[in-house]
Amino acid sequence: MSQRKRIVVVGHGMVGHRFAQAAVERGLTETHDVVLFGEEPRAAYDRVALTSWFAHADGARGSAALSLLPGGEYDDPRVRLVLDSVVTEIDRAARTVTVVSPPSAAGSRDGRQSALLDQREEVGAVTVHDYDVLVLATGAAPFVPPVEGRGKDGCFVYRTIEDLEAIRSASERATSGVVIGGGLLGLEAANALVQLGLETHVVEMAPRLMPVQLDDAAGTTLVRHVEKLGVTVHTGVVTEAILGEHSEGGDSVSGLRLRQAGTDEGAPTEVVDAQVVVFSAGIRPRDALARECDLEVAPRGGVLVDEQCRTADPAIFAIGECAAPGGTMYGLVAPGYAMAEVVVDALLEGPGTFTGADMSTKLKLLGVDVASFGDAFATTDGALELTYADAVSGVYKKLVVSEDGTRLLGGILVGDASAYGVLRPMVSSGLALPDNPEQLILPASSGVQLGMPDEAQVCSCNDVTKADILHAVTEQGCEDVAAVKQCTRAGSTCGSCVPTVKNIIEDHFASVGKVVDKGLCEHFRLTRQELFDVVAVHGYRSFDDIVEAHGTGRGCDVCKPAIASILASQTSSHILERDTVALQDTNDAYLANIQRNGTYSVVPRIPGGEITPDKLIVIGEVAKDYGLYTKITGGQRIDLFGARLEQLPAIWRRLVDAGFESGHAYGKSLRTVKSCVGSTWCRFGVQDSVGLAIALELRYRGLRSPHKLKGGVSGCARECAEARGKDFGVIATEKGWNLYVGGNGGANPAHARLLAGDLDTATLVSYLDRFLMYYVRTADRLQRTSTWIEHLEGGLDRVRAVVVDDSLGLGADLEAEMARHVGGYEDEWRATLEDPAKLSRFVSFVNAPGTPDPSIAFTTEREQIQPLLPALIPVGAPS
Repeated sequence: MSQRKRIVVVGHGMVGHRFAQAAVERGLTETHDVVLFGEEPRAAYDRVALTSWFAHADGARGSAALSLLPGGEYDDPRVRLVLDSVVTEIDRAARTVTVVSPPSAAGSRDGRQSALLDQREEVGAVTVHDYDVLVLATGAAPFVPPVEGRGKDGCFVYRTIEDLEAIRSASERATSGVVIGGGLLGLEAANALVQLGLETHVVEMAPRLMPVQLDDAAGTTLVRHVEKLGVTVHTGVVTEAILGEHSEGGDSVSGLRLRQAGTDEGAPTEVVDAQVVVFSAGIRPRDALARECDLEVAPRGGVLVDEQCRTADPAIFAIGECAAPGGTMYGLVAPGYAMAEVVVDALLEGPGTFTGADMSTKLKLLGVDVASFGDAFATTDGALELTYADAVSGVYKKLVVSEDGTRLLGGILVGDASAYGVLRPMVSSGLALPDNPEQLILPASSGVQLGMPDEAQVCSCNDVTKADILHAVTEQGCEDVAAVKQCTRAGSTCGSCVPTVKNIIEDHFASVGKVVDKGLCEHFRLTRQELFDVVAVHGYRSFDDIVEAHGTGRGCDVCKPAIASILASQTSSHILERDTVALQDTNDAYLANIQRNGTYSVVPRIPGGEITPDKLIVIGEVAKDYGLYTKITGGQRIDLFGARLEQLPAIWRRLVDAGFESGHAYGKSLRTVKSCVGSTWCRFGVQDSVGLAIALELRYRGLRSPHKLKGGVSGCARECAEARGKDFGVIATEKGWNLYVGGNGGANPAHARLLAGDLDTATLVSYLDRFLMYYVRTADRLQRTSTWIEHLEGGLDRVRAVVVDDSLGLGADLEAEMARHVGGYEDEWRATLEDPAKLSRFVSFVNAPGTPDPSIAFTTEREQIQPLLPALIPVGAPS
């Protein structure tokens, strides 16, 4: 029996952790012990999602959510992890490493540690350990440029959880912050400062943001998006000095002095006030250990390794950001994972080699979708560029295609990256382009369907193909995204391929006639109805509490707004409270509907469509004073278009002072209850339809629901209010009211059906209370009442049994829930105006709150403003 060998891994970041996982999965631990030394006090965590730490009020909870090894130990006892320990020296001749650690780190929690480590010598906290194989996974360190004043209090880097804790602490005493560096990590850091409530600036020496991934046009589009979110961007500038002021604790940051890049010292400068400075100006390989033991390094840093990631010393490998295969350092996690797999393969005497990596990226930066993949800059000979730009809506898309137009080589997407899941695999698989490739990026491209070959790489981070996913589904019993992640790791790193993974799973199940899992998303196996119930039963009041008890991970764009709606419908808290605002869609987050040119529409409530002349005059004056476009809506309201973000509170103030309130046109909630003039004026009317419509709209205003709600009340059978085209419609009879439910207009119109007839007003209201709360409780997310009724077992008969016959005995409970909503209602506009913290969100430029956004422009048509139309840029010449 051969003697077991020992692998020592220096570093326990994401790549070191991946090496350990691969060693266990592929059987390397059958012949080797693995010991990992990590410098940080915690096990590996997800640095890709580092900024999500700030979404948790409790730092410990945020750290736990990011952890890649929640228990702190590997299940395989042949893999041991020693934290808070620094490898200070490599003795290549003796094949040993010297480790400095706190005494507790050298011991073991279960008594097995010391035997596995085989400590040869211990002097206090210094230990020496043998190795047969050494794997360097030391990663990279943030680059801090040699700027005068960089050591002042208030200067930070953005790399570890400890860095984030320090930034959060400093932000509590600050009002503004600056990020030096406008790359991927710099924009993530800027997002963190925004979340911490700081006036935020980004300083980038290059002429555009994300200069490694984006071209000039894409960078310009991204700047427009970022500045609309309240971040001031300074491109083409260098930081001359970090300014400070002296205090008892030392010199503290007070600002930065900037000058234009390319100018000499003494050129005009600009001073930016800041109390927090975050350096995110790139990274440098941590290759000091290799240099000190005379391993060869690349000219720009990084340990030189061959195709098997082996150094000049056959017993030493290097992986991740500290390595330089072929002289190139890769700063993304996906190449590091690939290197980890290659080294495990080499130790198993396999043929695996590292020959380069897919550097594609897709992220949501400050809420903006950004993607870059393949040959994004068209460096391939004869490459052609196909570009679409809509400056009004902030969308820029570029495809790089081969000279003959048959293959996709790369691309850039800003503002709308929904096509990334299809486009990036086309590059790696060589899938032929359609005859009209521009259809892939034009707005109508949502309907374009391309067959993805089985060999297409879906997840570049973990090198997972479509065939791998299908194998997990058909052979390993995986039935949802979470299970496929567990089996293949697809989508488990950056997450950008998750929609594609989900589509592949659902397409397969549809093809074999199998019912697809109805869980809300990969983070919750529960449906929306089940989540509504557990929130009601347990009284949860935050997303963190819900996901900890009933979900996994950090949530997504599906579950976060859905849970925000559930919380809003069960509590009386303002929609912009801290616990829910981070979950909201853009419209809810700013209490207004964003339009295609980045402006917002304002819709005051006009219950039942009834309005006094004085209130009409106020709306006209507001529209005139702020230069807004006005239009009467189909719901008998007046919509005001073209308001800039910073103008919203002033417009609301004028309207609220005149007796108006929010019309909730921005939310999944009650919009309007439309009416005819009824018996008050109409000679055919038999009941007061206006009075009832006003009463119902005021009763149900602000009710958060799975989808928007609309109502209508007609005063006679002539049906002038089109009540049977609404979610709930009321039509007057000689004896009272008929109640209809389940109608809607839109792309898939539905006609409402009779639920109960000849009702008195009190009974009508009680039935409506029950119907609406039953819908809010049990419908799926974004499900209209018509679709909800269709999908209920028993359909309308089931609704009638619950609402009219009270077959479940829930009538009193449903009415009580509605009474709680009615009693707890408050106008969201007024409440925001009375709260300075909420008002602080409504600025386009935090350093110049009243400055108009220069990217917003209008023309005039029919004596009113109109947004300028988007421009379609034609196909470019060969680059």
